[in-house]
Amino acid sequence: MTLDIHDRRPLHWQSQLILLLIVPLAGVFVLLESIRLLPVSPAVVAQALAIGTAFALLVWILRAATPAASFTGGLFTVSLYLWTPGWRIALWPLLALFLLTFAATRFGRSRKEKLGTAEGKRGRAASQVAANLGVAVIAGIPLSAWHVWSGIHPGRVALIACIAALSEATADTLSSELGQVLGGEPRLLTTLRPVPTGTDGAISLNGTLAGAAGAALVTAVAAFVFHLTFGESAIAFAGGIVGLFVDSLLGAALERRAWLNNDAVNALSTFAAALFALWASSAAYSRL
Repeated sequence: MTLDIHDRRPLHWQSQLILLLIVPLAGVFVLLESIRLLPVSPAVVAQALAIGTAFALLVWILRAATPAASFTGGLFTVSLYLWTPGWRIALWPLLALFLLTFAATRFGRSRKEKLGTAEGKRGRAASQVAANLGVAVIAGIPLSAWHVWSGIHPGRVALIACIAALSEATADTLSSELGQVLGGEPRLLTTLRPVPTGTDGAISLNGTLAGAAGAALVTAVAAFVFHLTFGESAIAFAGGIVGLFVDSLLGAALERRAWLNNDAVNALSTFAAALFALWASSAAYSRL
């Protein structure tokens, strides 16, 4: 479970690539969906923009992210609202993610500063926001169209994939931020040898349990909001855990060798969580 503070300058292009792949896609979806909805539901567009702006300002005021990252988070918020407007929206599990990760990042900060692993005081960068939340946003983009053209099942599959990605992002941050404070001997996932705290690809029992608890909480919020069945919830949670260990595997095998930076590892891990959820939920629905 790797930390978000590592900055591999020679690999900075990977962070820029993630931004270029995800942010314009979300922006185009917001623009097209706003144009489609304005004539029939202008209130939905206004609500989405208001909520996205408020979220961006809150994140920036709390110094949880840079101005660019706050804008990126606000854009993602608008996108998620537009494909699930009303009260039963994907913003509730996103809010759970934000509150959990915000608290975990600040928990035991003095110890993290001594270890040299504390997050910068300016908060997360735009590439970090895109790497952690981008897959969840992309999973949600086709939901409306899938509902119209293909019925409920494809839409539910996309929703479960989105929740799995959010669960993984929460689990990754909590396992990293809380694991180094709660103690326990970190071990490299690929060899199980003891390594210093903060090592890429290292896991600990306390960190893993904290991450699993975070994934469970985000999944539980989504299950309540969207009336997920036990099977759907289990798939979303399992996807988050699969992605969590993919994160550590990539950190140990590739990030430590400077082949991937942390943003790339986070993006691929959330993608693995969503892909697992897509596969598992599609298989489950095909048997109905």
